[in-house]
Amino acid sequence: MPAVTAAPCTGCAECAGVCPTQAIALAQDGARTDVSLDRGLCVGCNLCVETCPTGTIATDRSTRTATRRREDLVLSNRAITPRPAAPSGGKPFRRSLAVREVSTGDSAADLEVIATTNAVFDVARLGVQFVASPRFADTLLVTGPVGRAMREPLLRCYDAMAEPRLVIAVGTSAITGGLYRGGYAEANGVTDLVPVSSFVPGDPPHPWSIIHGILLGMGRDGG
Repeated sequence: MPAVTAAPCTGCAECAGVCPTQAIALAQDGARTDVSLDRGLCVGCNLCVETCPTGTIATDRSTRTATRRREDLVLSNRAITPRPAAPSGGKPFRRSLAVREVSTGDSAADLEVIATTNAVFDVARLGVQFVASPRFADTLLVTGPVGRAMREPLLRCYDAMAEPRLVIAVGTSAITGGLYRGGYAEANGVTDLVPVSSFVPGDPPHPWSIIHGILLGMGRDGG
């Protein structure tokens, strides 16, 4: 995914102009141009990386991209005071986690979630099992932009889960709706519907990123 580097920005705004989801914003601070990149909106097309003439936006090949807070997905070259660490709500789930996935219309993210269970990534070795019923689940894993037609099924699934429970938003569409945001279907992601414990950006995210997001939800920061 793209990341913001410390290289000075000239303020040409070409990156913001080519971004299909308006994930990039520029602000002038005297002679300096501040660049912010919202990974919760980014679909990873990398057009911004290709057009940036100064290297202020560059490719980040790390798969440890998940965060516990929505605001931590916003990257900037502005010097800011470090935020305190987000509280870990996953203490009861450190050793094992039962996951119920609800897909609301993102087959690419669904395929990457399935890939976490294959022999290469093998998420089961970390104590994570996918279950067929929300009544046996600790975590609701959501993919897709959650259009109007999928809100009620999603909320019914959430309500059927016992407390304590977690919600993991997997993919840009699940976080904000991505390319579908603001459309007639009101597909703006899951963030405004239920409390989210972990955000996994990417369209679709890599299986390692999904596993990173699951481990954050479990409170296993070390990954």
